[in-house]
Amino acid sequence: MLALAQANLKEAASSLLAAKQRTLLALVGIAIGIGSVIAMISVGVIARDEALRQFQELGTDILTITFQHSGPAGGLSAVTPDEALGVTRLAAIAAAAPYAVSYAQFALPGREAKDVMLLGATATLPDLNKLKIETGRHISDLDLRRYFCVIGSEVAAALRATGIQRLVGEAIEVAGSVYTIVGVLRRTPKGMRDFDVNHSIIVPLSTAQRVFRQPEIHSITARLSPGTYHVTAELKVGDYFRRISPGIEVRVRSAEHLIEQMHKQMRLFALLLGSVGGISLLVGGIGVMNVMLVSVSERRREIGIRRALGARRMDIQSQFLIESVVLSLAAGVIGVGAGVGVTWAICQFTDWAFRISMLAVGLGVGVASAAGVFFGFYPAYRAARLDPVTALRGS
Repeated sequence: MLALAQANLKEAASSLLAAKQRTLLALVGIAIGIGSVIAMISVGVIARDEALRQFQELGTDILTITFQHSGPAGGLSAVTPDEALGVTRLAAIAAAAPYAVSYAQFALPGREAKDVMLLGATATLPDLNKLKIETGRHISDLDLRRYFCVIGSEVAAALRATGIQRLVGEAIEVAGSVYTIVGVLRRTPKGMRDFDVNHSIIVPLSTAQRVFRQPEIHSITARLSPGTYHVTAELKVGDYFRRISPGIEVRVRSAEHLIEQMHKQMRLFALLLGSVGGISLLVGGIGVMNVMLVSVSERRREIGIRRALGARRMDIQSQFLIESVVLSLAAGVIGVGAGVGVTWAICQFTDWAFRISMLAVGLGVGVASAAGVFFGFYPAYRAARLDPVTALRGS
């Protein structure tokens, strides 16, 4: 039995090599499909893991509370800092960091002004948002109404590009006010934050109340008390703010809720990508079928001779089916290599941790084998049903 299998594999390889051009075209079709499936699924898994890592760095016990006015005037809500901090009186909330938001430009010596987000924040914001200091210090509760600021990494890079190297202690002008830099933040992934801290300047909330055109509290970052279910906390927080300020709309999001939504989106994304890869596989499979049908047509005399020498229909069918499977598996191996290579390149470009989904690799090889059997069956069936006399005539 082993000797027969080896003979069939050798015969299949010889037949495929004899028609190099058609074999190559069929290989390319299947390889593209398999490579697409592996690359798409692997990149999807890596993107999901990267997003989860960013959430976990911030903490899965975090709530983001955002306000919006529902009155005819529109604009942001009029929640005061004391009311915002009052949310910590709820048993579900352990800590809170309210902040105000404004957009402005800050002047660069000898260069065009740069757009920036101004955050009026309390001293609890860096801790709840896991903001790490590169040099200097964070905003403190002692900086009451002081014109001090902490700058994000991109703001720091823009200042260093002008020749300023020692940033702490430097004065910068933002929206007509002059602030002294007391700290520079490390580069931070956005995660579930409503703001990109890398392009932001953080000032004391008490200062923001004086200089912002809209000094109202925009959002609150809050940490759940240990053992609190996020849905319960969301409901209690929403009820608290609607009770103290009936004219506002409150949007409460938890990290757990966002992770659940992200899992659903990733499943839909994987289904979409799998469908695209499936279409490529279908096209490649049709190419395999065409190659095998042409092979049957060209080898009619060979089939007739083998039948005349005593080969059974099952032997002829097995021979062509093995050729189809060998062709598809070879394409599958090439596709796996291509998919891994594309995934590695994307990870290098995005600075993500490289990994390969073994499920995707197994699925790719399995689908390649299935495609070989499925698309090779009809040509093999036709070859086995050829009349020996007609085949020997070569017509």
